[in-house]
Amino acid sequence: MNKFLRFGEYIFIILGLTFFSGAFGINSLGLILPSFLITLVRFFILGCSTILICVFWQSTIKIVSRNILLFLLSIIAFFSFIWSEFPDYTLSNARDIWMMTSFSLYFASRFSLKEQIKLVAYTLLIGGILSILCALGLPQVGKHITAEHTGAWKGIYGHKNSLGSTMLLGSLTCFYLPINNFKIFKYFGFGFLFLLMLTSTSRTALVLFGLILLIMFIYQRFRWRGKISVILLDMGILVLGCFTLGLVSYWAELLTGLGRDPTLTGRIPIWSVMINRLMERPWLGFGRGAFFAPHSPYAIEVGQVIGSGWHPPHGHNGFLDLAIDFGLIGLSLFLITYFTTFTQVLKQAYATRKPEELWLLAFMFFLILNNITESLLLYQTNLYWVLFLTIAFTVNQVKFGKEMPEKIQISNSSYFARR
Repeated sequence: MNKFLRFGEYIFIILGLTFFSGAFGINSLGLILPSFLITLVRFFILGCSTILICVFWQSTIKIVSRNILLFLLSIIAFFSFIWSEFPDYTLSNARDIWMMTSFSLYFASRFSLKEQIKLVAYTLLIGGILSILCALGLPQVGKHITAEHTGAWKGIYGHKNSLGSTMLLGSLTCFYLPINNFKIFKYFGFGFLFLLMLTSTSRTALVLFGLILLIMFIYQRFRWRGKISVILLDMGILVLGCFTLGLVSYWAELLTGLGRDPTLTGRIPIWSVMINRLMERPWLGFGRGAFFAPHSPYAIEVGQVIGSGWHPPHGHNGFLDLAIDFGLIGLSLFLITYFTTFTQVLKQAYATRKPEELWLLAFMFFLILNNITESLLLYQTNLYWVLFLTIAFTVNQVKFGKEMPEKIQISNSSYFARR
């Protein structure tokens, strides 16, 4: 009975991670699946996550007490409808904050780090297989048919950049998969998802892939030179990587005459408007999603500035979007939490050769770099935010990497024994 219950938990996590990855969005599987089924999945994940963190309330309280700043950010995001100019729109999306937070709490408290990474890898491998089936069997779902991106694969993720980013994360996860015996599986997964990333034609994903592998190679090559030096080296590489990502992803086309926009494909005008407007409400921002809400005057202003009349759904920069939604207070809470978690992950990776703990470091680099030109933090329901929360909750548990997995397994066994 215990095994069946545990298997049910695995299925629930894979379903949740698939949902947060955007596979059920309006431009992906949402095109062919009935809307009531997607709504049912959404509320199933929300309801089960809420019930489960209540069942395991002791672990929940411990995690909350060790992540006060992160939960303060979640509270600000949840209640931002109070000061939003579009309170109904912001309030309708507040459930996303609760759903991502409760799911991450459950994921971090019930599964060891090895189990977490394996479940992420299995989820993205399944997503890769479904993406191939959609691209080949349902091209109206799996491929772009617009003139701008004709032929580029988007799989089940709604856009080529989303497919590229998700498959990049999947290939990195498979590369650091903690499997000792059946290693051919991890290398097959790495190559398979990398090839899918290439079908998306996402230049940003390709540049990110090279940068992250380079960073991890330098880290593993020089980490034994001293703790202070490796921290300074990693921080320096992180800053340099952010600059290089923006430079290579967009200015390379200028140098080779491919006709791309020298204002980072229209991003700089968007960012200029956002920064100017942020100064009007610097502390708590405009409320979650309010700045780019439908019929928002700010979104209309952005569309006029970029001269296309198109109203972007977000600012194409995770940090600016977080600031415009929750102000400098929200941005500061995130940055403090991020660098605190990054330091803990770096410290642990310095002292280990375990692949799962190196994956944590690779993900932290991935998260910061990927949000320079995309909005992948608190925008809508978001796999990357869920994984960041899960990592922060995991590394802040007592004696991360040693006692925690054993403690979780004991907790699981005692729970099922009581049942």
